[in-house]
Amino acid sequence: MKLEFQLLEAGHCVHPEISSRRGGGLRACEFPAIVTLLRHPLRGWMLFDTGYGQAFMDATRGLPESMYRWVTPVRWSPHQAIAAQLQARGLGPDDISTILVSHFHGDHVGALADFPAARIGCAKAAWDDLHGRSRLSALTKGLLPALAPRNLAHRLHFFEQAPAVRLAADLAPFGAGHDIFSDGSIYAVSLPGHAAGHFGVCFQAARGWVFLVGDAAWSTRAILENCPPPAWATGLLGDTATYRQTLADLHALASRRSNVTLVPSHCSLLRTRLVSEP
Repeated sequence: MKLEFQLLEAGHCVHPEISSRRGGGLRACEFPAIVTLLRHPLRGWMLFDTGYGQAFMDATRGLPESMYRWVTPVRWSPHQAIAAQLQARGLGPDDISTILVSHFHGDHVGALADFPAARIGCAKAAWDDLHGRSRLSALTKGLLPALAPRNLAHRLHFFEQAPAVRLAADLAPFGAGHDIFSDGSIYAVSLPGHAAGHFGVCFQAARGWVFLVGDAAWSTRAILENCPPPAWATGLLGDTATYRQTLADLHALASRRSNVTLVPSHCSLLRTRLVSEP
C-alpha cells in the first residue's frame, strides 16, 4: 500500500547553529517546523505532527512558559497555521482523521487544538512523561502540557499497543516497529534519545520508503555526516549516548540505501524544496 505525502512548514524557530550540530557556528539559523500531510488510500488525510499554532503562542505568552520563546525565538503567523494551509487545499479540520505525534515538544504539537475530531497516535511513554511532571519541570524539557491536556485521553491510540512487527530489510538497522493500523501501511519506529517516547513513522510512497524521523536528527546533513548536536544540547532534553546511537543508525541506513527518503523535522534543505510525492 502506497501513501501520498506533502511537506508543509508551520513556522520556524531561531537559534545558533552550534546548538543543532557539533562544530557549528554561533550564527543564528532558522529551523523550520516541518509537518507532513499524508493521504492514506483507505483512512484519508493524516498529519505527522502539527508545528506551531495559535495555541502555542497563547501558552507561551506569560511566565514561566514565555521563557520557551526567549530561549528559542519563534516566528509564526496565522497564515502558516496548518489548518489555514489545509483550507487553501480545500480541506477542513474534520478532514484530518489522524494526527501521528513524534513527541510532545511544543513545536510539534502546537496546533493539536485546531483538530478537535482527529484520532491521536503517540507513544504512551511520551504521554506519561508529559503529564508526570510539574509545570516547571515540563518546561525545562520543552514540554507544554496545555497543548495536549488530559482531556484528549479518549482520542489517544498508543504506538506501543499496536502490533509489533519486523520491518523490511530496506530499513535496517531498524528491525522492529509497530503496525499502527494493522494493515501494513504505516509503521511507528522508536527513535530514542531526544525525548521520552520519541518515535518516527515510515511508509511506502511512489518512489520507495519514506521515514519521518522527527527530531532524531536536525538536518539531512547531520544524518549523512553522522554529526550530532553537542552533548550539552542533547543532554538538556534527553540522553546523549542514546541520541548518538539513534543518529548513527540513521547514518548507517542512509549510507546503505538510496530508496529510503529520510525526513528530519527541522531540515532547512527540505524547507527550500517542500516536497509533494504523488
